[in-house]
Parts: sequence; structure tokens; C-alpha cells
Amino acid sequence: MRWALVRVCLAVTTMVVVAFAVPLGLVVREMARDRAFSNAEREAAVVVPALSITTDREELERVVASAGVDDGMAVHLPAGDGRTAVDLGRRRAADTDIAAVRKLGRASTAEVPGGSVLLQPVALGLGTVVVEVYVPESEVTNGVGTAWAVLAGVGIALVLGSVAVADRLGVRMVRPARRLVEGAHDLGEGKLGARVPEEGPNELRRAAVAFNSMADQVVQLLANERELAADLSHRLRTPLTVLRLNAASLGDSPAAEQTRTAVAQLEREVDTIIRTAREAKPQTAAPGAGAGCDAAEVVRERMAFWSALAEDEGRKVRTAGVDRPVRIPVARADLAAALDALLGNVFRHTPEGTAFAVDVHNSEDAVIVLVSDAGPGIPDPATAMARGRGSGTTGSTGLGLDIVRRLAESTGGDVRIGRSVLGGTEIRIWLQLDDREPVRRGHRGTVRKRRRATAR
Repeated sequence: MRWALVRVCLAVTTMVVVAFAVPLGLVVREMARDRAFSNAEREAAVVVPALSITTDREELERVVASAGVDDGMAVHLPAGDGRTAVDLGRRRAADTDIAAVRKLGRASTAEVPGGSVLLQPVALGLGTVVVEVYVPESEVTNGVGTAWAVLAGVGIALVLGSVAVADRLGVRMVRPARRLVEGAHDLGEGKLGARVPEEGPNELRRAAVAFNSMADQVVQLLANERELAADLSHRLRTPLTVLRLNAASLGDSPAAEQTRTAVAQLEREVDTIIRTAREAKPQTAAPGAGAGCDAAEVVRERMAFWSALAEDEGRKVRTAGVDRPVRIPVARADLAAALDALLGNVFRHTPEGTAFAVDVHNSEDAVIVLVSDAGPGIPDPATAMARGRGSGTTGSTGLGLDIVRRLAESTGGDVRIGRSVLGGTEIRIWLQLDDREPVRRGHRGTVRKRRRATAR
């Protein structure tokens, strides 16, 4: 917009300057010509009184010489009464031009080499005398070049001045628009404190006011959502307390111990939800240097927890790739929550006795976690990945897969659903290791290329 305004102003000012400067330059040239011929008429008028007194050649030559025009003047006396025509001074005009002026009886100009001549007729008793005054081209154009240079300088100054003014006006309009774009980008990145100065043209100022009002409403809505999540989570403490008391009375059997461990973990998760919901600042920054966890250790820990339940239901369990540390830029609790969501889905949506496996593949730029089972599979993976839709089976909300997806995308990776080698569902979690922008729409083709390269 800034450069468009500059170009428009440049074009308009240039047309205005040309429209005024060209006619003015022509007027200046014509004025210089009129001035030169007016001077020639005054020089011709000097010899007119002498012509009315005498026609003696010597006397006229002295008059012409005293006029101070050197060889720029000539006097043409007519022939008559037995006298021949006499030319005093240097003659430049043609005979036809002199004869025409003598016949018509009025002044005229004629073009000659190096300039022009003014032919001024003077009627005397012996006939019509023609006074010729030479006007060189340099005198006709005297001062014209300087005037044109001044006009060109003024025109250029006007154009440059208009461009400078248009640029300042463009900056005044573009700067608020750029700030509005930056504020929208910051708000989209999760910086809820982003606001836009309410300045600039009226339209942009109103847009800034609307943006700031929208940002305030977003902050208020998020605060209300956090309060609601905290309140709902707090309501779970009462039934959790009952479960903990009941679990304490189950004795010392392995099932009782497992129940108490699950209740304790559930209480910790509820407390974490409450604390997170009560925080004023949303977590939008990526983990810093040194943050993250050992994916292999987390997988071993969560598989040890679920193995007890798998043994009760007769499920075969297999893990791979967890025999050495695998660092990932993900918090330990987040990875554990994602694994629990996927393994919980295996137990919830597959029959008892269905085998499952967790594999960890480590490469230079990414870590892939595969959770696969031998169940019936997911008929519509796209619907299952949509938040709140689930897989279509009873009791499925889709929130578990959404937790996994957000975990992967926080590192620049993604989640894919396919068929596993066991015959059922395979959830592939791609965790990016290098510093890259978060996942945006349309990145999955690139991720698939990276997968093929890693597979090879």
C-alpha cells in the first residue's frame, strides 16, 4: 500500500508538472523572441530621422556607424530619378524579401543563415527605404535555456517533494496495519497479552480498537474456561476420596494394590488439572534447552503399569527400542498421559486376549513411537482424529487421540493412524527433535517424505 500510494502520487505530480511546465517553457521562448525583435525595432528607429533629412551615402554611413550595431544593420535605398539602388552596410536579406516589404509597406522578418533579419520600411520622398536589422539566433534564445533549467528544477523538486509526502503518508497508514498484523500473529501464537496501539487513520484506529476488544474477550473466555475446568476437576475429589477409602479396605492382594495405585495416580492427575487451570499464564513456549524426558524410560514405566492388567485379561505384550535412552523434547507427564490414553483405548476398544505392542524408533531428527494392537482396527481414522468425535464406538470421545496429536504437533511432528503388522490399529507418533516451526496445515506430505527417507 505504501509503494502504491507513492507510485500514484508520482504519476499525478509528473502529469501536473508536464502540463504546466511545457506551455510555460514555450511562453518563455516566445517572450525571448519578442524581446529580441523589439530591440531590433528600436535600433531601426535610430536611423529613421537621418533618412528624412538626407540621403547622402557618406552621411548615412556615419549614422549607421553611430548607431553602434557594427555590421548588424543595413539600409536599402530605392532607385529613381536616374539613380541606382544603394545598399549601406552588410546585406543579408534576399532581394525578393526587400522588394516585398517595400511593396507592402509594413515591417516583416525573414530567416537568414545564423539568425533572422527585421525589415523595417520607411516612406520618404524619393521612395520607400528599407532598414535591415540582423538578429542573431543567440539573441533570440538568450535566457531560454536558463529559464527551462529553472522550470525543470522546480518540476523535479515538486515531484520529489510529492513523493516524500506520499511516502510519509504511506508510512502513517502502513505502520498501524503492520502492527495489527503482528498483533494478530502474536495472538494466534498464544501471546494473550498482545495488543495494538490505537493510532493511525480512522479506519485502522477502529480496526485496532476492535482487535483489542476481541483480545480482551479471548482472555476472558480462556479465564472462564480455566475456572470451569478447575471447578469440574474439583468436583471429582469427592468420589475419588470414596474410592481411596474403599481401596484401602481391599486388603493386600495384587489387585487391591493395583487399584490403590490407580486411585492415587488419578488423584495426582486431578490435582495437576486443577493447578494448571488456575495458572494465569497459558503455556505457549516450547521447552527450553535441557527440557524433555527419556522416552524409553517412560515407555518401560507405563508398560509395567499396564502389564498387570494385560496379564489378567490374557493379552500378550511386546516392547521394542526401549533398551537405551531416547531423549525427546516432551515433558515426562505429557508423554505418560499420551501413552496412557493410547493403551487405555486398547483395553477399552479391543476384546480380552488381544495382543498389543509399543515400539520406539530413534533417528537423528525424530523419534517415532508406535502403539499397535491385533484388534478389529479403526474403520474411519480421519473421524477418530477429530477432537470430540472419537472412533464411533461406544464410550469414545476422541479426546485421547487429541491429547496425542497435540503432544506430537508441539514438537513439529504429527500423528498417523494405520494398519499394524498385528492386524489391528497402529498409532504412529512422530516427535520432531530439531528446532522447527510448529505443525501447520499442509505439512503432512513433507513428513511422509521424511518417514520414507528414515525407513530407507
